[in-house]
Amino acid sequence: MTLSVTTETFPLAETFTISRGSKTEAHVLTATIRRDGAEGRGECVPYARYGESLESVAAAVSALPGDITRSALQTALAPGAARNAVDCALWDHEAMVAGRPVWQIAGLARPAPVVTAYTLSLDTPERMRAAAARQAHRPILKIKLGTAEDMARLEAVRAGAPKPTIIVDANEGWTAEVYADLAPHLTRLGVALVEQPLPAGADEALAEIARPVPVCADEAAHDRRSLQALRRKYDVVNIKLDKTGGLTEALAMRDAARAEGFGIMVGCMVGSSLAMAPAFLVAQGADFVDLDAPMLLAADRAHPVRYLGSQMQVPDAALWGQGFARAAGDPGGGAAPTPPGYL
Repeated sequence: MTLSVTTETFPLAETFTISRGSKTEAHVLTATIRRDGAEGRGECVPYARYGESLESVAAAVSALPGDITRSALQTALAPGAARNAVDCALWDHEAMVAGRPVWQIAGLARPAPVVTAYTLSLDTPERMRAAAARQAHRPILKIKLGTAEDMARLEAVRAGAPKPTIIVDANEGWTAEVYADLAPHLTRLGVALVEQPLPAGADEALAEIARPVPVCADEAAHDRRSLQALRRKYDVVNIKLDKTGGLTEALAMRDAARAEGFGIMVGCMVGSSLAMAPAFLVAQGADFVDLDAPMLLAADRAHPVRYLGSQMQVPDAALWGQGFARAAGDPGGGAAPTPPGYL
């Protein structure tokens, strides 16, 4: 029984910029579990915003015993990138040993393709308009904002792409005053969702400011324990496996958030197709899907997720979790009788 972790780098097709900085490569960690003649893999993206680094996350994974179980993992590591990589590797391994896809093992319905937003980096209004025009055929554009001069950028994107629905992601970059100034214009410009306009932990004003379009918690939303603090301030929660600490908690958080009346968005860090495959399961039935990271890469993994336009296709069996096609011996029915709970 072995558990190993490696660092991998994937070049981006273009520089990717948000309010906190820019990157030209995606640096990811891949956890690999080898037991019982089978191998399982999971990917994570350490995020400095949460105090993570490639080194700290790799150390946390390496410190785990090789025979760690998915149940024990939930308390062995806190929610975050390290637990995500191992949790997804354990799901993948379990599917390989069982000869059944993860969706069956988890008791989920058979997944189907989903439509994802396509992300435009933060840039000058002129460059964002040009970028929007190149992607104007897509149904949903997500635009990175986060400065006091964002009105010009928003107007420019709409001019470049008159038809798509727009999601705005400020990445904690606005003040309450900036948001209040922009809010009346959001509906006019066809914005369907605003992600994390104010810094997490300094977002109480959202309970008082008018919200003409739904506001989504991203940096403020991590796992089920964070939901209580989001009430009255947010309408939607963005579930990312690198925040929840894996597929296990992401599925549970999705159910809990729905029960609390939140809308569901499923997002990702800038990673490869290996990270998108488990998130694809969480995205089933979501109100908003933002799993376009492989579309931003210049090179991806073998057997990558396919995108037909903005429609994310069912991941290949060779990528992760025995894929999502009909498993051997499956007559084509719905989910396996395993009850919800995911552990």
